[in-house]
Amino acid sequence: MPRARRGAPVPQRRVGRRPAGELIALADDDPGALGALTRAHHDEWARVVASLARRTGDLDVAEDSAAEAFAVAAERWPREGVPANPGGWLMTTATRKAVDRLRRESRREAKHEAAHMLRDETPHAPTGPVADDRLRLVFTCCHPALSPEARVALTLRLLGGLTVAEIARAFLVPETTTARRITRAKAKIRAAHIPFRVPTDTDVDDRLAAVLAVVYLVFNEGYLAGQGAALDRPDLADEAVRLGRLLRELLPDDGEVAGLLGLMLLTQARRPARTSATGQLVTLGEQDRSRWDRTLLAEGHALVDERVRVVAAGGPRPGRYQLQAAVAAVHTSAARAQDTDWRAVLALYDALARLDPSPVVLLNRAVAVSEAEGAAAGLAEVERLLAAHPVLDGYHALHVTRAELCCAGSVDRRTPGVRTTGRCP
Repeated sequence: MPRARRGAPVPQRRVGRRPAGELIALADDDPGALGALTRAHHDEWARVVASLARRTGDLDVAEDSAAEAFAVAAERWPREGVPANPGGWLMTTATRKAVDRLRRESRREAKHEAAHMLRDETPHAPTGPVADDRLRLVFTCCHPALSPEARVALTLRLLGGLTVAEIARAFLVPETTTARRITRAKAKIRAAHIPFRVPTDTDVDDRLAAVLAVVYLVFNEGYLAGQGAALDRPDLADEAVRLGRLLRELLPDDGEVAGLLGLMLLTQARRPARTSATGQLVTLGEQDRSRWDRTLLAEGHALVDERVRVVAAGGPRPGRYQLQAAVAAVHTSAARAQDTDWRAVLALYDALARLDPSPVVLLNRAVAVSEAEGAAAGLAEVERLLAAHPVLDGYHALHVTRAELCCAGSVDRRTPGVRTTGRCP
């Protein structure tokens, strides 16, 4: 189904998710109760789930109770009015639902104790190195006992509130596979009695790579939404940046944390120029650079500059996020698209390909080759990539790149080894 253009009438606007997979269609621009509920879902969903998970130690109870609270709000707010403190209202309602659920579902002593804990109004113990419930939930979901795929899927589900379908697209796997991963991850947490305790410094070190992957996937889903009427989901992108800042505060000397935050900031800075007046996506080369967010650019460039100084002084070699942030910094340093230092971009992609020779990285490198050395050289890289990874034949970005290179004018499409099945306008 074609994506609706921004600004054009959309029959079903913003969709608020329920964790059970059901969807509540709400209006983004509704100034009343439904609009307030949509905003509360954006702002409070992860907070409610994370808090209940910490207090009950049960992901299903936390998720289902939060969903019930939002369902009650959808029923009562239009009739009774929006409460003065929507987040507090939702948390209180979700807590009551959790107590009811724990009592109803089990009479085991441990469950009653958990219910008692929920009624305990005394402040919880100091939370250690990870003070934010949502960030603590990320580290908890990234426990080493879970597979990397399960860690990311579970965290996206619980923290980002993504649906199974959205997570499946992020992983390029069937929805059934994603659903099984989430179910098994929860079952494993229960069976292994994995505690929702405060991560130690060692935990943080062991789980950081998975946490960064989760945050970046959340950001990508927010920057270019996989489905729905909207092109992007600012709530998710903002949440990922917020988590990135928290990670940076927690681990100020970690290069990859700084790299990921810098990458997200430099990408987020371009958001105001990403769409045209008619709602169409605008490519980087055609964007009005005067519309880029200078504050975010300055913050992102400062992070990249900091890492360059550290590496130059003999610090650890840059990882993938630092290299990607450096690529973004080169692009956003150019006053005009034609001023881009493509040789620098290519050198960075060469380094990135040595660390992460994934098809997506190699495709981006092929684009850099085409800009630095000509379309024919870039097209040859694309063809070699497709020959080595036939599965990419179904990847639209590869065919778009190939078509653009074929149309570049400098390419002789009769070059041996270059397939010319596409048509150029």
